[in-house]
Amino acid sequence: MTNLLNTIGIMLYATLIYMTPLLYASLGSCFSEVSGVINIGIEGMMTAGAFTGTVVAYFTGNPWIGFLCGGLAGAFFGMLHAIATVNLGADQTIAGTAINMLGPGIVIMIAKVMFNSTDTIPLEASMKIPRLFRGVFDTSTVFGRFMDNVFANYAATYLVFIAALVVWFVFYKTRFGLRLRACGEHPQACETLGIDVLKMRFICVCISGFLSGLGGAFVTMAISNQFRPISIVGQGFIAIAAVIFGKFRPHGALLGCLLFGFCSGLKVVLGGSSGIDMQLISMIPYVVTIIVLVLFVGKARVPSANGRPFVRAK
Repeated sequence: MTNLLNTIGIMLYATLIYMTPLLYASLGSCFSEVSGVINIGIEGMMTAGAFTGTVVAYFTGNPWIGFLCGGLAGAFFGMLHAIATVNLGADQTIAGTAINMLGPGIVIMIAKVMFNSTDTIPLEASMKIPRLFRGVFDTSTVFGRFMDNVFANYAATYLVFIAALVVWFVFYKTRFGLRLRACGEHPQACETLGIDVLKMRFICVCISGFLSGLGGAFVTMAISNQFRPISIVGQGFIAIAAVIFGKFRPHGALLGCLLFGFCSGLKVVLGGSSGIDMQLISMIPYVVTIIVLVLFVGKARVPSANGRPFVRAK
């Protein structure tokens, strides 16, 4: 019974920490996709945020400044994507692919210049995102260890649930959210009502980059303690799959991220206790991603104007 409770606690802890960066990125993807702009550059934006957050936290010693700067780095690449797709009318898929190549390329080049390595210097514990409720529970008891495993989590994990609630409120309870959704469905009608569609889409893509950057920063400032070229690999695409699974809704994306976080948690538990080959276990999140895309991509209702460049009437 004790071992089972410990295993469940570790499983829940791993689920929460692995779903956190995915949810940040998925919420960002929702902003972009619902406004009518395809953003498959999430991976590159997360990578930029991961590197920037770690470097800033290392030199300032303040994890929250690093975390914020990670978001701003993602927003910068979001702005590049917005300029290319919204202002210049470039193909959105190609532009997103370019961001996925440009982001890692730039940060690895900067890392080589700054640290003479593709990896950054590991962060000390004080430079990482703090964990809440550490030492609150009595770990000498079975129940106390379970509670410590589940609730002594990183502050940014709790913050992402608040962010999901805020995004849902913005989408469905504010004028901005109504205009955002309208721009993704009927941009021409929005223009006749005086809504600046290009401005709305530009802002949403930048927000998408900011949230993706926060997700990337969480990976290197919480889950690990340094940036490596393989820190983000695949997570941006899993976040997009979660958005498709959630039918482009923030609360649906939350459920999708919990599913993928659970798969990563399962990978952690099985990797430490089973005789299954680690290579096969590491495949679990990606296999589930493929299955989700196969099962749900046809059922998800994409915003009507998603992927279509908007041209103002003359």
